[in-house]
Amino acid sequence: MRISECREEDVGLLDKHMPSPGADSFHQRRYARQCAGAGTYLVAWRDDLPVGSCEVRWDGCAAPEVQAVHAGCPEVNGLGVWPETLRSQGIGTGLIREAERLATARGCRSIGLGVERNNPRARALYRRLGYRPSTPYLDCWSYADGAGVVHRVADACTYMVKDLA
Repeated sequence: MRISECREEDVGLLDKHMPSPGADSFHQRRYARQCAGAGTYLVAWRDDLPVGSCEVRWDGCAAPEVQAVHAGCPEVNGLGVWPETLRSQGIGTGLIREAERLATARGCRSIGLGVERNNPRARALYRRLGYRPSTPYLDCWSYADGAGVVHRVADACTYMVKDLA
């Protein structure tokens, strides 16, 4: 497995092999944030196919309740491994470790991530990697389906933080 920053030519492969909800490209939006300097979009590759991704959001979590407590803390956002049969093989851990390395190189003293309350498997992984629970919040997001209908989602989450010192 190798991990690299997303390139423009990777977006089509990500759309094909790691589908996202809605008609617009989740991967294109993350790549655009990277081009604007607001994030770094990391992609895990196995045999020249994308098998995982996450974004390091340098401006942190968008939720106001998290910003109030952890302003300036970069966030690992949208961690995913696909297909699901590849989970528990170190891909997510590798992506998180690379995000931590990038944050440390930028002089960040901590890094955070959100986990849905109904995802004990992910929570256990993050705890093993040294993240501690901090702040409950609602992760609110939306997407438009193929018919153009906008779906709004609010997931109950806990923000977890790791000291990088």
